[in-house]
Amino acid sequence: MVCYKLSLKYMGFMKKVERVFEWILWESRLIIIVAVIASIVSAVILVVFGTMDIIYIITSVFKAFQGVEQYGKIQYKVLSTIVSAMDLYLIATVLLIFGIGLYELFISKIDHVERDDNSGGILKIHSLDELKEKLLKVIHVVLVVYFFKFAIKLEYKTILDLLYLAIGILLIATSVYMTKKK
Repeated sequence: MVCYKLSLKYMGFMKKVERVFEWILWESRLIIIVAVIASIVSAVILVVFGTMDIIYIITSVFKAFQGVEQYGKIQYKVLSTIVSAMDLYLIATVLLIFGIGLYELFISKIDHVERDDNSGGILKIHSLDELKEKLLKVIHVVLVVYFFKFAIKLEYKTILDLLYLAIGILLIATSVYMTKKK
């Protein structure tokens, strides 16, 4: 009888330990809030830098129209700066989707996202696979823009250089086609 009572006490104690341990495990998911905040702050920083690039290029264009800078030299600068800003905005988008997705998966559903029909579903994330799929789509676009940024910087001196460019474009077009085919 004494052993039976000790056994019941031990089982009760173990149940309490189990509940406390499970509570700690469950609440440890809140550490993800650090990644969410860092991701959102990083996105804001990239948007600010992209916007600063655009403001810089606008002032350069005004200088070119006033004759302070040569018009021919500024064309390349305008194009490369706009592509760089677009790249920063796209990476900021990746970070934003990542941060919101982590929050929705680990912390809590965002009521505004569920009610907002204007978002097009891009911010509605219900599983880790869904988050991964959305991130891969945006990362794919970032890589295409990145390729474009380097393609406009290169000097094409030989026909082989143009052939490499054409092969790169063909590979990008194939990858876009393959991702759309899914």
